[in-house]
Amino acid sequence: MTELFRAFRFSEWGSAALVVASALIVGRYAALGMTPQQWACGLFAVAGSVGVAVMVRVWPAPRQVEE
Repeated sequence: MTELFRAFRFSEWGSAALVVASALIVGRYAALGMTPQQWACGLFAVAGSVGVAVMVRVWPAPRQVEE
């Protein structure tokens, strides 16, 4: 089952979709008008999703155990 996820690279595409979705949501509410506290929370949400995307791509793969 995990081979299927690795073959289609769901984690990479999913993290990219998370970045796009969070940016769209924050941008939509920013266009409607936000307080400074809401701006800060939106910034942290987008930064967090970018952090997830970076971790997915940079995190080392688990080592294979030799038998």
